[in-house]
Amino acid sequence: MGVAVDVYHVWWDPDLSREIKLIGEAGRLFGFHVCDWRVPTRDLLTDRALMGDGCIDVRGIRAEVEAAGFEGWIEVEIFSEEHWASDQGNYLDKIIERYETHS
Repeated sequence: MGVAVDVYHVWWDPDLSREIKLIGEAGRLFGFHVCDWRVPTRDLLTDRALMGDGCIDVRGIRAEVEAAGFEGWIEVEIFSEEHWASDQGNYLDKIIERYETHS
């Protein structure tokens, strides 16, 4: 059993750095999910933003996750009515660009 650090659910936690370190020390850090929190958000479930379009320090959290020993896949997880309705080929290109510049 392990933990996936999902930035959408934990970015606000004042103890996040300590918790990531503890999970890493226990060898239980199994996943890392990225997206961004739009401000203001329009819907708590289906308004996740692309990295760089919100207020989450994705790069900073990624650095902590990697310092804790995580070497696995990073999952871009964006639940967004807006993005689901867009051209998916263009959307994939945008995801790749944002991942490379903001993650």
